[in-house]
Parts: sequence; structure tokens; C-alpha cells
Amino acid sequence: MVRRGRVLRRGLTVGSFALVVLFGAAGTGLAVPPPPPNPSDSELNSSKAAANEKAGEVGKLTNQLAQAEQKLSSLQDDVELKQEQAMKALVDLQSAQDAASQAEDAAKSARTQADAAAGAIEKARQDLKEFAAASFEQGSTVGSISAYLTSDSPKDLLARAQILDSIGGSRLNALDRLQQAQTDKSNKDAAARKALDVAQQKQEAARQAKSGADAAQADAVQAQQAQTSQNQQLQASKSSVEQQLYAAQSKVNGLQGQRQRYQDWVAQKQREDEARARQAALASSGGGGRPSSGGGGRPSPGAGSSIESVIARALSQLGRPYAWGGGNGSGPTRGIHDGGVADMYGDYRKIGFDCSGLMIYAFAGVRALPHYSGYQYTSGRRVPLSQMRRGDMLFWGGSGGIHHVALYLGGGQMVEAPQSGSYVRVTAVRYGGIMPYATRLIG
Repeated sequence: MVRRGRVLRRGLTVGSFALVVLFGAAGTGLAVPPPPPNPSDSELNSSKAAANEKAGEVGKLTNQLAQAEQKLSSLQDDVELKQEQAMKALVDLQSAQDAASQAEDAAKSARTQADAAAGAIEKARQDLKEFAAASFEQGSTVGSISAYLTSDSPKDLLARAQILDSIGGSRLNALDRLQQAQTDKSNKDAAARKALDVAQQKQEAARQAKSGADAAQADAVQAQQAQTSQNQQLQASKSSVEQQLYAAQSKVNGLQGQRQRYQDWVAQKQREDEARARQAALASSGGGGRPSSGGGGRPSPGAGSSIESVIARALSQLGRPYAWGGGNGSGPTRGIHDGGVADMYGDYRKIGFDCSGLMIYAFAGVRALPHYSGYQYTSGRRVPLSQMRRGDMLFWGGSGGIHHVALYLGGGQMVEAPQSGSYVRVTAVRYGGIMPYATRLIG
């Protein structure tokens, strides 16, 4: 009580001193400050009307910007889909080129065998001609007259005639066998050349598909860039009118401006709280492998250890840059050119992962996955989202195909490599555009 009394007396003393300084003492020469401007009712009403008008403009622009942002998000999904389709076309083209190369080698081998068979037949024909010519010159059909002249008896003569006749017949039989072999090898040669034609046609079709996918991706990127430019213009207009609104509101009073700043602070704080909640959820689920409340049950102990190994591999790459086309079973790799968004962000200069590349690395110890999210969607057992559990793969897409994949961590959280310009991160599961099934490789 004594201390509070001292503080109160000190406050009164300071306050009294301030009043003395403010109003002055008689005879000091200090004048009372003039009163602030007192706006008329007409001025107040006019300023309030101006503020309301600016507020209406801001609301209109905010609505337009929200619609534009939604459209931009849809275009971003389309760009991601086109990127994945371009990746699929690239994978298919590489496979077609390998098949065409193998078919070409087989055709060359078959051609070589056919040529060798033809050479053997030609040599056999030449030998047969020489045999026939020698027999004709000797006046006999069995080869050489000397074989008869050196015979000791008619019986020996007859035996030698039979031998020579048999030799002539064997040459004819050998020629028949060679001709049959040539026919077989020619058939194989024709089949190999036909297979080569088919492989080359598939290669050309894959090349055209790759070209079409690249063109579609370029169109999607152009549409996204145009929408981005429009959004920037809307945002600039909205910012300008917001400044005018703030000035008009400040003219009436400063409360609305303070409220706006407070709302901005609340939004930022909410984002920070959500980030802390995600980190806490990730930390709490890091060792337990508990399944989500949506069902699916617990994986078997052996499967759980594999799941935790997969998740540990994925989480070890948090903060790694996104690089389109990057990532394999050994880790991050340099991104590749896509002729669009990825090039705009310089992905081909970055070492990192794209969405499907991160899954390849995470599951490297379990199964080799293709570098295309659409193929990964069908790489395992599909389960309804209500039964998804820790370690399942989640996908986003639509009727046009799959354009994104992430790894479910449980507790409504997932780890993903989102898009160009971003990094591998843990975030809450997004249910907009998510596919109705998760893909399970373990358990």
C-alpha cells in the first residue's frame, strides 16, 4: 500500500507538471494552442460517401481478383498436367527408340544370315554345275570315267557306279536343304524387316506425341502467363484503390485503417500458427506410424518399418529445390528443359526433385517406379481415400490425367515437391482435385 501510494503521488506530480507546461503560468507569455479544424456535417458526410465509394471499388476488384486467382490456379493445374504428359511422351519416346534400335539390330542379323545362306546355295549350285559338266565331258552321269577304268571286276565296277551315283544324289539333296534354309532365313529376314518398320512407325508416333505434348505444354504456359499478367494488373489496380480507400478512411477516422492492419496481422499469425501446427503434427507422427482416423487399420510390423524407411527418405529431402525431371533412386538430379515454366524458373540448372522423382527416391528400397505420376498411380494397390494411411501415395488430376503426386504422412499431413520455384515441403493434404483413391505399395 505504501509503494502504491508513492507511485500514485508520483503520477499526480508528473501529471501536474505536464499541465503546467501545457497551459503555462500567468504572465509567462505561453498561448493556448488553437483548436483543431472542426469539419462540418457536410464535410463528414462527403468524406464518408467517398470512403464508401472506394470500399465498393475495392470489393469489386477483390471479387475480380479472387476469380482471376481461381482461374490461375486451374491454369497452373493444367500446366502441371501438360508437364506430366510431356514427361510421359519423353519416356514413351525413349522406349520406342530403344525398341527401334533392337529391331534394327535384329533386321541386320537376319539380313546377314539370309545373305550367307544365299552365298552357300550359290557355291553349291556352282559345284553341282562343275560335277554335271565333268560327267558330260566323260560321257557319264556319275562323274569321272576313270572311276570305271580302274575297276578290277564287273562287280567292283557296279559298286563304284552306285557310289558315284549316290554322291551325285547327295549333292542334289544338300542343295535342296540349303534352299530350304535360305527360304527360312529369308522369311526371318522379312519378319525382322517388318518388325523394324513397325518399331520405326511407333518411334515416329512417339516422336509426334512428344511434339504434340510439347506444343500443348507451350499453349498452357502461354495461357498461364497471360492470366498471370492480368492478375498482376488487377492486383495493381486493387492496390491503388486500396491506398485511396485507406486515405479516405483516415480522413473520417483511423479506426478502419487500424482494423485493416490488425486483420492483416491476424492472417499472418494464422499462417504462422498453422505452420507450427503442421510441424508439431509431423513431430508427433514421426516415430509412431499411426494411421489416419479415416480407417485402413495399422500396417503389419514388417511393413511399418518399410513405411518409416520410405517416409524418412522423403523427409530427408525437405528444403530441396523443385527441379522438373529431377530425381532418381539415388537422390536429387539436375532438372531438364521443358520449354515453359520449368525453363522460366531455371529448373535445368537446379539439382532437386519433381513430384514423381521424389516418390522414386522415397520408394527406391521397395520398388522401382517410372518417372511419371500417371504410371505411379497404377503401380500398386489402390484404396479409397477414407482408408488411406501413412506411407500411401496421393494423386491429383481429372479426366485429362494425373498431374501431381505426394506421400501421405498421417494426421492430415503430406510431403511433396510442389512446383517450379518451390521446395520439398510438408503441408496439409489438399482435397481440391484429389483423386478418389490412394496407391499403396507397402502392406
